[in-house]
Amino acid sequence: MASTISVDFCGEWYRVEDGEELTIGREADLTIDEDNPFLHRRFLSIVQVESMWWLVNIGSRLSATITDGSGSMQAWLAPGARIPLVFDVTKVVFTAGPTTYDLAVHADSPEFARIAGPDDPVGETTVGSVQLTPSQKLLILALAEPMLVREGSGISSVPTSAQAAKRLGWPLTKFNRKLDNVCDKLDRLGVRGLRGGPGKLASNRRARLVEHSVFSRLVTTEDLPLLDAAQDADDD
Repeated sequence: MASTISVDFCGEWYRVEDGEELTIGREADLTIDEDNPFLHRRFLSIVQVESMWWLVNIGSRLSATITDGSGSMQAWLAPGARIPLVFDVTKVVFTAGPTTYDLAVHADSPEFARIAGPDDPVGETTVGSVQLTPSQKLLILALAEPMLVREGSGISSVPTSAQAAKRLGWPLTKFNRKLDNVCDKLDRLGVRGLRGGPGKLASNRRARLVEHSVFSRLVTTEDLPLLDAAQDADDD
């Protein structure tokens, strides 16, 4: 028998029983933000195929970042793609226009459970090979601060480059240069959605950087005090 699925968004729970489907979007079973024209009317779907639950991207433009509850697995769900919901908790985050949304999908009887060993370092599974300079970490923190300070699922916004630069006390030119550097670094490590190109907005790149960094624990709430102690040091 397949597991029953429950979705938590902003503290509201939506339950999906055997044989049912739940659509997520601007005009869907789970209405995320009906006033955001950048969000698809129907963006994601949770559907059961035989005994397996799947999360399907039924949109045409937006992508979502998917991770398990521990942050040790991360996937990029492009339009038309699907991923099985095998963990007890699957976290989903996506950005539409200036707004970032995240929700949690809970499985009553998950197909897979990760067993951590006694010496398993938190967050190191995904990000152990990433070496950030202090200023690169500060840059990510300035962009990720709204998501980090809000606990649970819900809605946040990614600061503009000018807002993040002001938060750090940096000139905008310095911020943009370091943003290019950290995005290039993560792109070389295989993180998708960070390279600019024709038709790609800078806000999408910043949002993707925040999604990856928070879910892979490149930055955590414990790092936030670094922002208040930020100094204008060029270590790149």
